[in-house]
Amino acid sequence: MIDLPTDLPADLVPLSWLVGVWEGTGVIDYDAAGHRYAGEFAHRVSFSHDGGDYLNYSATAWMSSGDDGPGVQLVAETGYWRLARPLGDADAGPGLLPALSPAPPRTVDDVEALRVAEGGFEIEAVIVHSDGISELYLGHVTGPRIDLATDAVVRPPGAKEYAAATRLYGLVDGHLLWAWDIAALGTELGSHASARLAKAE
Repeated sequence: MIDLPTDLPADLVPLSWLVGVWEGTGVIDYDAAGHRYAGEFAHRVSFSHDGGDYLNYSATAWMSSGDDGPGVQLVAETGYWRLARPLGDADAGPGLLPALSPAPPRTVDDVEALRVAEGGFEIEAVIVHSDGISELYLGHVTGPRIDLATDAVVRPPGAKEYAAATRLYGLVDGHLLWAWDIAALGTELGSHASARLAKAE
């Protein structure tokens, strides 16, 4: 059983089932550049909020070491997830620019107006990897399922080739399951990793 937070801004209610810290294990299975990457990893994911209309996201993965000690860190990620909606004068930004008019609290009706014909909501997720790669994902949340695909990938000159990705998240029997497909190292988009996480906090 998952306890849903009751203190979220209205815009975060469709994403409320993500909030918390999730821990578990997953598997990597990816062929690229003449090499097969395979193995198990430990994974910790956190979704939190600080009163804004977005979720804070962070995740860290370590290759399983086979003993009780920590394994080799694979990647750390940080980012922000939010419902997609047009921003207006009552919203701050870009940068440090303040809002031009007071923002009335958004209501359930305001959020409901964002619902798409398929029944869910469009979402945006910005994720930055510890190796400098940044991803902008666009997608949908429909009940306890999220489908994301990269709209843009930005990487520094020294980063390895990474062109596109999709991610799938779902709440199944109280566990957070996810799958991540990537197009990297000259390989077309394909299965890369998946995990099953339990609520830890």
